[in-house]
Parts: sequence; structure tokens; C-alpha cells
Amino acid sequence: MAGDEATVTAADIARMVGVGRAAVSNWRRRYEDFPAPVGGTATSPTFSLTAVEEWLLHQGKVEEVPLRERVWQQIRNAADDLHLGAVVAEATERLLGQGKRRLVPALAWRLLQELADEQGSADAARFLLDRYADVHSRRLFETPPEISDFMARLAGPDVRSVLDPACGLGTLLTTNRHVDHAYGQEADDTIARLARTRLALEGIDGSVGTGDSLRDDFWPDLTVDAVLCHPPFNERNWGYDDLGSDPRWEYGLPPKAESELAWVQHGLWHLKPGGVAVMLMPAVAANRRSGRRIRSNLLRQGTLQAVIGLPSRMGVGTGLPLHLWVLRKPVDGDPIPSHVLMAEAEPETFDEIAERWREFRAGAERGAERAGPARAIPIIELMDENVDLTPGRHVSVEDQAAAEQFPAVRQQLLHRIERLSAMIPDAVPASARTMSSVDLSEVERVGAIRVLSSGRFDISGSGDPVITDQDLFSGAIAQARTEADDRILIEPGDVVVAARAGELAVRVITEKGIVLGPRLTLLRPDPQRVDAYFLAGFLRATSTVSGGGTQSGFSRFDPRRVLVPRMPIEEQRRYGEAFRKVFEFEDELRNLDIAGRATAAAIVKGFGTGELTPPA
Repeated sequence: MAGDEATVTAADIARMVGVGRAAVSNWRRRYEDFPAPVGGTATSPTFSLTAVEEWLLHQGKVEEVPLRERVWQQIRNAADDLHLGAVVAEATERLLGQGKRRLVPALAWRLLQELADEQGSADAARFLLDRYADVHSRRLFETPPEISDFMARLAGPDVRSVLDPACGLGTLLTTNRHVDHAYGQEADDTIARLARTRLALEGIDGSVGTGDSLRDDFWPDLTVDAVLCHPPFNERNWGYDDLGSDPRWEYGLPPKAESELAWVQHGLWHLKPGGVAVMLMPAVAANRRSGRRIRSNLLRQGTLQAVIGLPSRMGVGTGLPLHLWVLRKPVDGDPIPSHVLMAEAEPETFDEIAERWREFRAGAERGAERAGPARAIPIIELMDENVDLTPGRHVSVEDQAAAEQFPAVRQQLLHRIERLSAMIPDAVPASARTMSSVDLSEVERVGAIRVLSSGRFDISGSGDPVITDQDLFSGAIAQARTEADDRILIEPGDVVVAARAGELAVRVITEKGIVLGPRLTLLRPDPQRVDAYFLAGFLRATSTVSGGGTQSGFSRFDPRRVLVPRMPIEEQRRYGEAFRKVFEFEDELRNLDIAGRATAAAIVKGFGTGELTPPA
């Protein structure tokens, strides 16, 4: 809907005024003159933008609706979600004096010109790009600025040319404004247009090609100083059947389920000798059995030089544990490194780890036993049957909790406490009501979910990662291993449930390649009909309210008997987003517990050795 017919949701209204959605819900209940819905559904209504603006001004909720919010609502209403990117691309290109106006409505363009006159064309275009990225954050999975900047620092200060073969909106290409040229490739033509605009806005000489980098490389003969890349994860259709003899696979043909290792080798292919690639990787790529041959070859040839673990909360919209792999294209005649740098990073330790990486590159064996978040590990220690490159297995909490590290450890704890306070979920009181419910057997019958269960089986200790009931109840990532064989493989968006001693543990899984452990139940929702976090949240709520389960041992949990509210998908997603924030809050509480224990350990150790004393 365009022009004067523009509509807004409750979330849009909250953003316009700078309040939470709960405040908008309160206004709807308290004020009889709040604008009536003009569309949407009963649980996710839409309102006339003009009527909402008038009401906000009349009630004194705002002195004036910010011009940028009026601009965005007009732009957003010019197309559906699928085609909104094309409207934003056209609008930003026009602000830079490029192209013609075909998709942007006249009223939206007039308001946008007012914004450009007020703030400058560049800032107006940046606003549209940033708002589009924010609205579509779940689909775009843009790399957070803290990680992007950290990756650029790891690449080094002397980079003159950089490539991102999966560049998205161009975030990683704009982290170093001193490069002579930035090259990108993006499969989606609209997103590629937005990336070109972003490069132009930052004054970076850049080129962005369109197409699938692995199947149809836009830059086949290009070599650069650095590759920065956040590749798509867990792609099954990356080209395995068509690219078997591709010359890029210098370290081995990537297995079909290891698309990330194809992206790693694609990045290496485009490096000059001595060039550095920094790849954002899912943690599971560090230990999947199918990739151990390639990991081994990367280590043997001295190409993989650092693996850095990142906090799971920085999971770029996925919640996945993430690693950074830092790789260097070998130079003929250079000695092969004997160590690889392993680190467990927090935003507060990025500076320290970047400095350790600089020192490591200057002399790989130095400081192997130094306390702190990073250690140089002899490569020979990693060359076993698993070739497990998970930093947490080689850099322990005790390494970081040494007395000499106490100030940094204590500061990390303070940062976590501050971050946790900002993550406390919000909710508003509601009058008690009986929600229409449906049992999951009916949801399964109509095909909206599948229910799978695993029986008892032994965990062999090698093979693919397997999630267990202990992992679910403790909040840990999958650590155990088993041969997949005929086991159930979990898919992203699956809800896994464990039951024991009268309680349920529920988790939405966000990565591929994990085996469903013994005595667990898996619910696989159709994402167009059932929101995974909505389902997980109400499973948890049901067990909390009803005390479901048995009082001893493992429960014979039957999810088909569970009742969940009957809601349209839009309302499910609203609840699902709220549940997701609660789950992230729980994860951060667990991280805070670990940081607290590390701080206490550092103090006790320091008192015992005399390296620390109580304050006067």
C-alpha cells in the first residue's frame, strides 16, 4: 500500500515514538480514542499511519513525529517484504544521483528529499540502509560491527585490497576505509545494489558482482591482500555434485555437508601469497568428523594460523556458537609454523587478542604458556584422529583466571553484569483469560509439525556431535560424539525436548549436523504455520504450570498431549520473539555464572600465592 494509505503495526508505532511495544499495547487499552485497526489480524492489527500520527500529536506522546520515521513508514508501505529491498535500493541510488524513480511513491520521495535537505543525502541513505538491515535482521544475518571491526584488525593494517565473496550489504567491505579497492559478490541482485550504495556512501572504491561465488565466480582471476567473509552456513546445495574437480580444493574436496570448508578454500584461492583470510565460521566446523582431513591439511601446511571462539550471544541472529578462522596463504620458502593460536574471546578481550595475534605472527612459538584468553598450541597436539580445533578444549577458564589476569577477569564480570541488566526481558500484566488451545496431536495430524523420538543407544565418542539430555538441562553445546548411521539428524528450527524428574528442558536448534541424542524428542514445525520459539516457549510454560513429567527417572514424555494456544502465525511470532529473548537471557545468566566463578578463582589463587592482597 502506498502514499496516504500507508499503515503501521504496533512495532512500527513503538519505533516511531521510541518506546517498547508494551507501551503501545497499554495505549490501546487505556485510550478509547486510539485509532481503530484498518487491516491485519485480530492479534497483529495494522493502523492508518496518518491517524496514528495525529493521535500521537494530540495526546502529547510526541511533539512531532520524527521525519525519518515518517519517511520509513512511507517507504515500507511501498512494497511487500519480498520487494522492499528494491524500493530501498532505488531510493538510496536516487539520493546519490543515480537511476530513475519508478518504485518509490511520490509522497515517500518528497519526504525523503526533505530528510536529505535536513541531514544530507548521505545520512538519509545510511538511515534507509540501516533500517532495512534492522527490519530484515533475521533474514540477512549481517555481521555485528564489533565482530566486523575485530576481523578487519586481524587481517592486518597494511591491506590494500579486500574481497568478500558473500558480502551481503557490504558490512565487512566497509570496515577498512584505507583500502585501494574492495571487491564483493552477492547472490541476490537487490542486496548487491544496496552493498554498492554502502561502499559509495563510505567513500570506498569498490565493485560488487552478482551471482553464486562457488558456482559462478565473478572474480575468477582476482587475488587480494585479504579476504573477510561471513559465508552462509550449512548449505547442502553449494555445488558438491558439479565442482568435484575444481582447482580451488587444494586442501581436499569439501564434503557435501561441509559447505563452510568450500568457502574457506574459495577465500584462500583469491589470496596473494602471504595474504590473510578471516572467516566467520560455525563452531561445529572445528570438529565435524567429515571435515577432519581438510582441517589436518590446513594445519600441516601452516595455512590455518588461529581459531578464536566468540560468545554465542554474538551469533548474528542464529544463536550459534561462532569461531573466527584466520588463515594465511603460504609463501614459497617460508618456514611452516609449528603452533596455532587458540583463543576464547569476549568483546572486552578483543584488543588483547588482536595484540597476541600480532605477536604470534611475528614469532609463532613465543608466549605459548602465557596466561590469558589466548595460547599458542603446538600443531602436533592437534593432529589426532579428531583434529578438534575447538578453542575451549585448549584454552581453559583456569588459563584466564590466573591471578595476574585478575583485573581483566574482574572487568569482564562487570561487563557481563551490565549486559545482563540490559537483557532483562519485559512483559506487561494481562487480565487472566482462557486462551483457545489445541493439542499437538491435532497439529501433527494436519501436518504442521512432525514428532520424532530417539531410543536408547550408546555414544561412541567419535563421529558427529550429538546433543544429550545433559546438554539441554545445562545449556551446553553438543560435546559428545557418535556415528550418525541411521540416527536422527537435527535440522535448524527443530525443537528438541528432554524430560526427567518432573521437568522439561527445551531448546530450538539453530545449526545443522547435530545428532538427536538418546531418549530425546524432536518436534519439527512447518515454519509457515508454527513458530519454533513459540512452540518451545509454550512447551516450557506447560511444564512449569502443570508440573508435567514424572517424579523419578526419565519421563515417558508424550508431546502430542501438550496443549498450546491456537494463534495465527503473526501472533505466534510475536510470542516467539519474546520467548527467544527469555532464552537468551537464561544463556547469559549461565555465562555470568562462569565469569563469576573465574573471578572468584582468580582472587583465591592470588591470595594463596601472595600475588593479590585484600584492599586496605
